[in-house]
Amino acid sequence: MTTLVKKIMYTEVRALGIQHVNKHLAGIDFSSLSQADSVSMLREILDHRIHGIAYSPYMDGQGPGAEISEAQIEQRLKIIEPYTHWIRTFSCVEGNENIPRIAKAHDLKTMVGVCLSDDKDKNEVELSNGIDIARRGYADILAVGNEVLLRGELTEQEIIDYISRAKQAVPGLNVSYVDAYFQFEDHSALANACDVLLINCYPFWEECPADYALLYMKDMYHRALKVANGKKVIISETGWPTSGAASGAAVPSYENAMQYFINTYAWAGQEDIEIFYFSSFDEAWKTGDEGDVGAYWGLWDKDGRFKYA
Repeated sequence: MTTLVKKIMYTEVRALGIQHVNKHLAGIDFSSLSQADSVSMLREILDHRIHGIAYSPYMDGQGPGAEISEAQIEQRLKIIEPYTHWIRTFSCVEGNENIPRIAKAHDLKTMVGVCLSDDKDKNEVELSNGIDIARRGYADILAVGNEVLLRGELTEQEIIDYISRAKQAVPGLNVSYVDAYFQFEDHSALANACDVLLINCYPFWEECPADYALLYMKDMYHRALKVANGKKVIISETGWPTSGAASGAAVPSYENAMQYFINTYAWAGQEDIEIFYFSSFDEAWKTGDEGDVGAYWGLWDKDGRFKYA
């Protein structure tokens, strides 16, 4: 996050009467703020651009397996373009391979996701397309695999082999792998194979109450730092849902999601941490894996309307 963004952010926070941003580890005390104040803070942070955001251009009724048109990529990118410096993608097939090229035309940096699974044939197509995107200059970071260890679909060594192949194909580009922060603690060889550590941090899924979610995410981040061996640690996903079923003591709501977003980027600005927020848009297809709450992680709803207008 730039110095200008941080300066503006903290000016706005002080203007709203908050004197101790993140001096208390649990984050900002919202008890004396109105909802309008919180919305104003969230909008101010977005208006001066966050570091990055997860981006899938699926329209309502679409999901993995659907072919994505360049027109819908453009339409969705235009919505989020003014509010972020980077986007993160999740696949290099079914039209997703066009996203980085189009994003570059919008002056956005890209973390390009190569989707790995236990389908080895599809992995080859994903990796080949990801390497091609990188060679053409459309990737700033190549993320080879996302939560494959967490799902138990590939072994540590198999993932390292894919990373090694990508590194050999695109020397000089940061190549890494994305997973929950604790996977890098448990798999030191994988951490060593990555140029940067890309960690997913979800206090919500670990049933943390919203009031303590920032404190928990800080712990996740610092645990990853300890195994990074001096490499940069980037939070590749974090977020809070606005609706759906609770996860233990973690309750979805507009208020909790808004406060989590504000706390996240106040902390990011204070400590120069690069964070990709999850997510741009609500995605109904995610209910299949995550239940009803899976559909409500976006800052914009499934139709592209901003939730905090």
